[in-house]
Amino acid sequence: MILLPDEAVEAIRLHGRQSYRDEACGVLFGRATAQAKYVLRAEPMVNAREYERHRRFVVTPSDYRRAEAEASRSGLTLLGFYHSHPDHPALPSRYDLEHAFPFFSYVILAVEGGEPKDMRSFVLSEDRSEFLEETLEKET
Repeated sequence: MILLPDEAVEAIRLHGRQSYRDEACGVLFGRATAQAKYVLRAEPMVNAREYERHRRFVVTPSDYRRAEAEASRSGLTLLGFYHSHPDHPALPSRYDLEHAFPFFSYVILAVEGGEPKDMRSFVLSEDRSEFLEETLEKET
């Protein structure tokens, strides 16, 4: 299970709206227990993809290292990433599956006609063959 506070939900929705037509992407910082992942911050990242930005996003190795360093510096854990799917459902694509890492949560926001809609979260199966949906709860 992953829990997102209202501030994180709104930050993801705003980023998806502002980036519309391109995929937005960002990082999720927080704390993990045996019961759940608790997101404390959702921060935008640059979609470094040079082409097909409307269908794909890329986080560069240097941006990933910066996110890991920020998590360490702030005493938090890098729990995963979020990204938007412009005019597509909040379901992982084949590309998402091929580029995912185990243990991270992947929150996907559907953005239809520029308006944020459905938000869902997934984790990669241990054998890396599929995504499994995880319960996403919004905290107020």
